[in-house]
Amino acid sequence: MNAFVSDQRRSFTLLGLIVAAAVVLLDQLSKWWILEQVMQPVPHVIEVTSFFNLVLVWNYGVSFGTFASGGALMPYVLSAIAAVIAVCLVFWLRQAERLLVGLAIGLIIGGAVGNVVDRLRFGAVVDFLDFHAGGWHFWAFNVADSGISVGVLLLLLDGLFAGREKS
Repeated sequence: MNAFVSDQRRSFTLLGLIVAAAVVLLDQLSKWWILEQVMQPVPHVIEVTSFFNLVLVWNYGVSFGTFASGGALMPYVLSAIAAVIAVCLVFWLRQAERLLVGLAIGLIIGGAVGNVVDRLRFGAVVDFLDFHAGGWHFWAFNVADSGISVGVLLLLLDGLFAGREKS
């Protein structure tokens, strides 16, 4: 492998780690704000627009509350799984050869770590973003969930269009 590719991978790794740290920081600051400033003294629904509310939801499971009834050890089990996934993603990040891949993996790592922090601190993940339309509410989510979702979407886009770039 030549020095240029090695330097490029190193820069994509650094970018991914910076993005991951930024997602964790924004996620934890937004959750602090919701818990300490907005939803005190009693949690309530704050209508921000006709399609967006701030709410306080404790997610004891994973996506959409899956595995929420797993008992007292479940936050630790889910945290361990997420931590292993994050470590695997760091190894993948170190091999990233494209900017979009480095950015995407960084978003996913940051989201995973942000939610692990919640599970270890509170035993559940703090969700508070509530989008709705026509009486239907999407599941409440947070900044970490957004990082994971956008990161996965970027990886899918990279997978669809990277072949064209190589040919």
